[in-house]
Amino acid sequence: MLLETGKTRLVDESLSSVLRFGEEAKPKGQWAGRRLLWEGPDPAFELSFWCGTCPLLFKRLEGATETLSIPEMQQTLNSGLENIDDGVLEAFSAMLPGGSYVPMLLRLQPHLVYPGGAGDYFSEEQVATWGVSGFWGLPEYPQTPYYRTWRAPVDTSAHAYEFVVPMVPPAWNEPDRVKKYVRKLSNSSRPTAVAVSILDICQPAMNHGTDYYAHWGLTHFLLDGHHKMQAAAESQRPLQLLSLLSIEGSLAKGPDIERIIELRARPQAHRHPAAP
Repeated sequence: MLLETGKTRLVDESLSSVLRFGEEAKPKGQWAGRRLLWEGPDPAFELSFWCGTCPLLFKRLEGATETLSIPEMQQTLNSGLENIDDGVLEAFSAMLPGGSYVPMLLRLQPHLVYPGGAGDYFSEEQVATWGVSGFWGLPEYPQTPYYRTWRAPVDTSAHAYEFVVPMVPPAWNEPDRVKKYVRKLSNSSRPTAVAVSILDICQPAMNHGTDYYAHWGLTHFLLDGHHKMQAAAESQRPLQLLSLLSIEGSLAKGPDIERIIELRARPQAHRHPAAP
């Protein structure tokens, strides 16, 4: 459920930031380097390639080693937001690269999935469209557990999928803190996590799969709320997510950013492939 959308927020490019979206140095003979989310000086995640015809991707790399919680915000976030909070936005914006961000306050129900396991997008929906890797003969591998939440049709030729990707795996979380949030979520769905988000739209140039369509991937990289998110998944209860959707960091263009906000207000619906 989309609870609220805020005005587009501009983050000053002259400020130093913990995170940045960018391109790795181009390998010799290649037209582009890998598209990355950097945490400090280190690559934290490899993202969908620039071309838009390669498969959707978020692959955890060695630079993703810590969460980005802000101690001064914990009481506010643990109590939960009634609406988009300017103080919380200001605090987390200081971590982000310069650019434009659309704030969204969401209520969602996360489901933890593991690569290759039941419900894994990369070995199910993605394989149906792209097939397996021509080199490895395997599905794409994100190198991290992640959470699946909402999905819905864009139109007859496209479907949107939402993911919440932790900066560190749930196995790194403290079990006692997870249990504390399980108890808290049993009484309220307002405890709030925070993420920086991107929208990537990917569709293969050629139809080699069994279900050909465009995949819209709304991916939230979790900054704060790792224990909350795990607790919500384990207890099968909803929580809130404050998303800062990066316009410049996304492969999608402006009109598609506006469209995903409209779509995110709609109920969840699974894809029903057209009969061959």
